[in-house]
Amino acid sequence: MSQDFSAEQKRYLEGFVAGAAASQVVGATAPAAAVPTGPDAPHLLAQDAQVKAGAKLAEPEKWKRDEHPFDAWQRLTAEAATGKLPGPADNFRWRYFGLFNVAPAQDSFMLRMRLPNGILKAHQLAGCARLAETYGGGVLAVTTRANLQMREIRPENAKPLIEELMDLGIVARGSGADNIRNVTGSPLAGIDPQELLDTRPLARDWHFHILNSRVLYGLPRKFNVSFDGAGLSPALEETNDIGFQAVRVPEGGAAEPGIWLRIVLGGISGHRDLARATGAFCRPEEATAIADAIIRVFIDHGDRTNRNRARLKYVLDAWGFDRFLAAVEEKLGRPLVRIAEAEVAPRPPTDRYAHVGVHPQRQQGLNWVGVVMAVGKLTRRQAEGLAAIAVECGDGDVRLTVWQNLILSGVPDGRVAEVEASIAALGLSTTVTPIRAGLVACTGNAGCKFAAADTKRHAMEIAAHVESRVAIDVPVNIHLTGCHHSCAQHYIGDIGLIGARVPVNADGDTVEGYDIAVGGGFAENARIGRTLWKGVKAEDAPRHVEALLRAYLGHRQGPAEGFQAFTIRHDAEALESLVTPHLSPLKEAAE
Repeated sequence: MSQDFSAEQKRYLEGFVAGAAASQVVGATAPAAAVPTGPDAPHLLAQDAQVKAGAKLAEPEKWKRDEHPFDAWQRLTAEAATGKLPGPADNFRWRYFGLFNVAPAQDSFMLRMRLPNGILKAHQLAGCARLAETYGGGVLAVTTRANLQMREIRPENAKPLIEELMDLGIVARGSGADNIRNVTGSPLAGIDPQELLDTRPLARDWHFHILNSRVLYGLPRKFNVSFDGAGLSPALEETNDIGFQAVRVPEGGAAEPGIWLRIVLGGISGHRDLARATGAFCRPEEATAIADAIIRVFIDHGDRTNRNRARLKYVLDAWGFDRFLAAVEEKLGRPLVRIAEAEVAPRPPTDRYAHVGVHPQRQQGLNWVGVVMAVGKLTRRQAEGLAAIAVECGDGDVRLTVWQNLILSGVPDGRVAEVEASIAALGLSTTVTPIRAGLVACTGNAGCKFAAADTKRHAMEIAAHVESRVAIDVPVNIHLTGCHHSCAQHYIGDIGLIGARVPVNADGDTVEGYDIAVGGGFAENARIGRTLWKGVKAEDAPRHVEALLRAYLGHRQGPAEGFQAFTIRHDAEALESLVTPHLSPLKEAAE
């Protein structure tokens, strides 16, 4: 009978018989799906587990699963070359390369970089300024993660910009979306006479660990890590998912003496929480391995269904620290060291002016010079001028800070006056008022689709208004953020403003405005502020800040009582009663 079948038919029958035989062994069900392997496997398995439990993946989780962003570079460059801006799914994917479609605020990309510990070389700053002018709007912006951004980038410029940025030795990989953001450290690392630890090697080690570990991309949500060396200028590590705080353990106790890192977890100031001490400590050389283990637990158990609860804080809230640390220890394969807080020396105090002006370094005869900028903006001329000063008069380093300014280091005593004059010639300054020393603003709706207000413009208006009317004699931090993402960390400002649309009539028309909080703080005064007013029109915000400062000056318990302490001493009702008399001219004008 076999002679009745063609060769092709014989092959078909052989396959059919083989398939039937296999079904006898495994039953009539379809073969099981292959278990994920490779660096993306932990993420896929975590997604599968949450779907199996009856949950529905958030859209970004589906996008990551459909096409991993790092596998889409060729498509990004091909589409961008035609001038195409991405839709929601690819806008998310392109952020893995540092590119953000900011439409409708602007029909262009914003690019964010990765600068470990916020430090770059003079030639890199000058190069970034050139690229910003060649491919973007010509302005660099210092961010609240001691990083750089550039804007107004046409899609067709995306590929050459990223490639030329890498020619400078700077990458943007993973600077947005569900990834570990730019690693921050003490801005005065290595030159601070007070510091316990130079954070630069730690930030650098972590930076390259991330870049070379694909498994550390595509987390349940964005993730922040920071190292603080206990110096004069803080790193704001308490606002990060993981904060490593340098501490000294003196001799004579149960714990081994020396410099340790306190591990604090769960900071997310926009959700009204600061990182909390875990009781666990590590030696500096262990930090990268421990951070890696913490993030791998987060990869396995972070929420991939609800973006509003997908940060580390919510795993900690659900589990508690003991269970979470046990999972970290399982990943590490060893226990973490616990040290009683009573055995840890107090944290040295910070200086709110350390990031601006001239200060002596720990190196004899050298100084750092903090340069003041208007809410973080630099033109090409200014950036190239500062780079030249850094090379000719300093050590060639440019240090960015979380306060949206920069520091030039290694300036000899004999050249300080020359440096200050050169900075002034660029339209910048090394001196600052108590208001502008801590004036922080996010991009705002001039360049961000999420923002409800033009934060940078309003910040400058508030500063100008207050400085012309109130003789404030202590530093007061004012933070303006445009939306719930809280990029300017409004809840840790002495006065924090978050953008809001304010109704102005019965027809539902709105104008730009803010909710205003008071009493926030950082470092040794870390605290989440409390909301005092909601729905203040932007045009009225300067008068509200003025009224707060007038009430403070009139009722503080001497100059030693800072603004935060003053607000904490009064409950909301008492504070408002002190402020209201200073708002009466505003009310009369409105009537």
